[in-house]
This record gives sequence, structure tokens and C-alpha cells, in this order.
Amino acid sequence: MDRDSRTERWERRTEIPLGVASLLYLTAYAVHVLALGDSSGAGGVVCLGVLLAAWAVFALDYAVRWRLSGEGARFVRTHWLDTLVLLLPLLRPLRVVRVYEAVLHRRGSPRLALHARVIVYAGLSVALLGFAGALAVYQQEHSEPGATIRTFGDAVWWTCATLATVGYGDVAPVTPVGRLVAVGLMACGLALLGAVTGSFSSWLLQVFSREEEPAPDEPGDGEGPPGK
Repeated sequence: MDRDSRTERWERRTEIPLGVASLLYLTAYAVHVLALGDSSGAGGVVCLGVLLAAWAVFALDYAVRWRLSGEGARFVRTHWLDTLVLLLPLLRPLRVVRVYEAVLHRRGSPRLALHARVIVYAGLSVALLGFAGALAVYQQEHSEPGATIRTFGDAVWWTCATLATVGYGDVAPVTPVGRLVAVGLMACGLALLGAVTGSFSSWLLQVFSREEEPAPDEPGDGEGPPGK
């Protein structure tokens, strides 16, 4: 069995467990930021334990795929996105989109057309990424002097404006980490917006091209009526 097939088998087997671990990570982080605020109590210790356990699962998956690839140090360069996600685990919940795709394929062919699936998956990605970004910005900004993002509602509003590439400027991050998160959200917002608009445009072109095609039972140009 070659390395590619072993890697594919590993990814198929771990898709749903990694998706569950990603959701647990995001949930624990949200509880820590919104409900607890520190790690001194029992709840904080539990959240910290869940975060570390989920990250350990991510690291194990990365190490196994590295080993199966047989690429050595080159794996880090060729799989730079996986490496980035390992260092920034808040991006891991985006795996839920891949889990949804895997479940659809196990039940048979997807019910939605390709263009509709791109729009749905992009919407899910925006929702998950926006929630994670709002949490990260709120954690960094809400207690800083001179910050304009004081509540989680402010963080959500800022995230929506940033992902939509609107940028009203009424609230903005002031900390270095908050601004770094802003840069990432801007890049992701542009990429996801491009995917949605491109897929929607392609779908419209296909619809219009079908409307211009003559129906199968219609006579072609220059043909007389069918004989009786």
C-alpha cells in the first residue's frame, strides 16, 4: 500500500473525531472567554483541560500525517496551512465543513449542486471563523485602555464589518494581537467572498446558457413543420 493511500485512509477515519475535537475546542474557548474570564476556578481548569486535550489530538493527527507522508522536514513547507492551523487552533473549527462534506458523501451523492454547496460551505466557514475571531478580539481588547471593543457585541459587530470588507471604523482593535486577528479576518473575508460571488456568477451563466438552448422537440432554424 502506497503512502498516499495510507494518508487518505487515516484522514477518512479521523475526519469526524477531529471535527468533534474542533467543536469542543471552540466551545471551551468560548466558555473561558465569555463566562469565566480566568483559569483560577474549577471551571477554568476544566476549560483549560479541554483545550489542551483537543490540541493534543490535533498535534497527534499532524504527527501521524507527517510520518505517513515520508517527506520529512519538507512536509512543514508543503503543508504550511496545516502547520498554521496547528499553531492557531482557533482555525480548526473550519474542519466542520469538511465533516459535513464527508457525511454527505457517505450517504450517497450530495443533494445540492456544486455551486450551491460552495455557497453553503462558505457561509458555514464565515459563521465559524467570525465567531472565533470575535472571541479572540474580545479577549484581547475589552480590558485595554482606550479600546473601543468593550463588549462581545462590539466584537461581533466589528467582525461582521471586517469579513464583509466594509470597515465602518466605529470600532477597531488597538492591541497588536487584535490587529493581527483583523488582518487574518480581512484575508479570509476576501477569499470567501470571492468564492461565493464566483460560484454564484458561474451558476447564473449556466442558467442563462440553458435558457438560450432550443428545446429538444423544437425544430431547428430553416426546418419546415414535421410531416403529417
